[in-house]
Amino acid sequence: MKFTFVHNNINVLNLEESLKFYEDALGLKEVKRITPEDGSFIIVYLGDGTTSHQLELTWLRDWERPYNLGDNEFHLAFVVDDFDAALSKHKEMNCVCFENTAMGIYFINDPDGYWLEVLPDR
Repeated sequence: MKFTFVHNNINVLNLEESLKFYEDALGLKEVKRITPEDGSFIIVYLGDGTTSHQLELTWLRDWERPYNLGDNEFHLAFVVDDFDAALSKHKEMNCVCFENTAMGIYFINDPDGYWLEVLPDR
C-alpha cells in the first residue's frame, strides 16, 4: 500500500485577496475550481507548475470571523531557486513575519495569517 500527497487545504476569508497573494508571492496558479450552485462555498486548487502537489483554498460564504490558527505552528514550506531575490520581493510585499538567519530560512504570512516557510534550493 502506497500513499501519495495530493494537496493541503487552508480556509480563507477573502478568496480574491488570497488568490492574488499566492500568485504574487509564490507564483501559484489556479488549476481547478469547484463552485456549487447554491454558492455556499468555493474551492480553488493552486499549483506550482512543477510538482503535482496542490494548495486547496476554501472559501465559505457564511464564515465571517478570522480563522483560529492556534499557535500558528502549522505551515507549508516552499523551496526557491533564488533565495535572496525572493526575500527581497517578500520584504517589499511586507509579508515577512519571521527570519531565521542562522538556519538560512524565513517565513511569510498570507492575508489570513498562515505562515509559509521559504527555503533556499540547496
